[in-house]
Amino acid sequence: QLQLVESGGGLVQPGGSLRLSCAASGNIFSILDMGWYRQAPGNQRDLVATISNGGSTNYADSVKGRFTISRDNARDTVYLQMNSLKPEDTAVYYCHTRRWSMDYWGKGTLVTVSS
Repeated sequence: QLQLVESGGGLVQPGGSLRLSCAASGNIFSILDMGWYRQAPGNQRDLVATISNGGSTNYADSVKGRFTISRDNARDTVYLQMNSLKPEDTAVYYCHTRRWSMDYWGKGTLVTVSS
């Protein structure tokens, strides 16, 4: 059973940084394309960034130049480095992958950007 567990959220001031982690179980991490999504209160869940199993990345326009997605296949972990955080980045951040036409989500980690 594939499971995703996020960590690293918290409260940070505007302009600050956080690094989110998502650990995957199941011994198939290296072949998975991975993504980070976020959902602010009252909003839909939106794509933040993706990274393919080959390391190709893609970002939402709102985070380009500020966020970096990366992966460590030896640790079965995908990261989201978030710099120059803004109050509008406040949301629950979810890790995602898709395998055999099934979507897998973590439970999310809350990021709050506030002074």
